[in-house]
Amino acid sequence: MSTKRVVIKVGTNVMTNRNNRIVGPVLHELVRQIAELYEKGYQPVLVSSGSAIAGKEVLGDCDFKDPSTRRQIFSSVGQPRMMRHYYTMFNSFGMHCAQLLATKRDFAPGKHRENMINCYEGLLAEGIVPIANEDDAVSLTMSMFTDNDELASLVAELINADALILLTDTDGLYTGHPDDDDSEKLTEVHPEQKVEQYVQESDKAEGEGRGGMKSKLKIAKEAARKNITCYIANGKKHNVIVDLLEGKEIGTKFQA
Repeated sequence: MSTKRVVIKVGTNVMTNRNNRIVGPVLHELVRQIAELYEKGYQPVLVSSGSAIAGKEVLGDCDFKDPSTRRQIFSSVGQPRMMRHYYTMFNSFGMHCAQLLATKRDFAPGKHRENMINCYEGLLAEGIVPIANEDDAVSLTMSMFTDNDELASLVAELINADALILLTDTDGLYTGHPDDDDSEKLTEVHPEQKVEQYVQESDKAEGEGRGGMKSKLKIAKEAARKNITCYIANGKKHNVIVDLLEGKEIGTKFQA
């Protein structure tokens, strides 16, 4: 098969339990699937949340009241912890990974963008899995990514990815609340299809991530319009990434 590129975004709600603690086996299953994709000829890129919650696990709390400063502190402490997890797990599969921290300006046309493209292309050519996240320590509030869903979509466009997978803690996009008996999961959505009325508002605590289904829906439609097939699926389900790319009808698929 020809080499295919896939960007996989994993949210904080996938990698944590109900006590907001990071669950090692979930990360291991994620890395196992990425290793399997690599063996099948894919060039995977991982966009990983979790640095803020990882930092909060270490610190417990901090004295700063300003939300942006608190986020910077938690993320700066948590980012190396997340990379330690990933480095160890990828190494156990005989693979290398690399950290890429970006700000929104890096995606604007010009030298920053060209430099980032060169970095991604070099890593992928060497068989190294790039792990992307926002550079929270230096990002200015007015130019932050909306969330890591937006970052993942920009990376997918940057590297001309064939697919974008947004992993969350629900099985896809439903016609109501996922727990309601009369809600149905939408298997496939066209970018021009009006489905926004189905999205529920989310209420997340500090460190739990900024994204929600509303963001994912917007990003998925935009990706599909750019001919990047996008999936929203449950990252806690066994083998979900591999199953999606093998064409199994799980999650919600967005395609033009």
